Amino acid sequence: MPLTSLTGDATETAAGPRAARRVAELGGRARVCGLYDSVGAPIYHDLATHDDPETRALLAAVRSTPGPVLDLAAGSGRFTMPLLAIGREVTALDLSADMLALLRNQLDRTPASMRARCTVVRGDMSRFALGRSFSHVLLGTTSLSLLNESGRAGLYRSVLAHLTEGGRFLLTVMDRGDSGGPDETAVRVTGSGGTVYELYEHWPAGADSRTVTLLPADPPQDGSPVTVCTDRVAVLDLARLEEELAASGLIVTTRLPLSPPGERHRVTLLTTEASR
Repeated sequence: MPLTSLTGDATETAAGPRAARRVAELGGRARVCGLYDSVGAPIYHDLATHDDPETRALLAAVRSTPGPVLDLAAGSGRFTMPLLAIGREVTALDLSADMLALLRNQLDRTPASMRARCTVVRGDMSRFALGRSFSHVLLGTTSLSLLNESGRAGLYRSVLAHLTEGGRFLLTVMDRGDSGGPDETAVRVTGSGGTVYELYEHWPAGADSRTVTLLPADPPQDGSPVTVCTDRVAVLDLARLEEELAASGLIVTTRLPLSPPGERHRVTLLTTEASR
């Protein structure tokens, strides 16, 4: 559910100069898409991993208290599938039909007992009404940044309406660390299917958004189209987020840093509870 899916001429949508040059080399072969649409969703899913610090931290937090879990912006199941694997009942909500189709495909390959504990809902995380309560509501890294201020306010209201007494809203937020570094970075990453991608990120210090551009590291040489995924995501300041949460009636009880010191990306897991 991207804030902005960048479309149009590929060389214009790649925000950083290195990404722009790389995409320009493809010329008319570049097929530009968003990370969460029908073309980009399978690539996003290929890169998503269940074995990462964020997932492990969320699973550890959820294990401490029984009860059903609501996974917001669930996508293709990055958190949903591990939660089901540890025996939890999960409602997975996402706005993207393409991402939820990938989740359903995964569920179809699981045992019936596991599928029975999962409810898949297409819905907007900024306003939802599910008619039940949850002991935990989860929202993963960058997802909150996909909403504007009004959307975040609606999210907080909806979360509060769905928490059980003593329930917790667990969310992770990513901001830029203090390590400095270049405005644009480029790395090679390998998806679960073995495909190697070039991942460019343009994130100037102090900017209110960052742009990610993703394409195959070794595109075919036969002149066929090459998929280029690019999306711009807002950057939400941690202090401002905590102020918003408090004003909405959600009090931060713990802050768990998930990134090593000096990392470009500083990810923090916040545990919140209703102030009532």
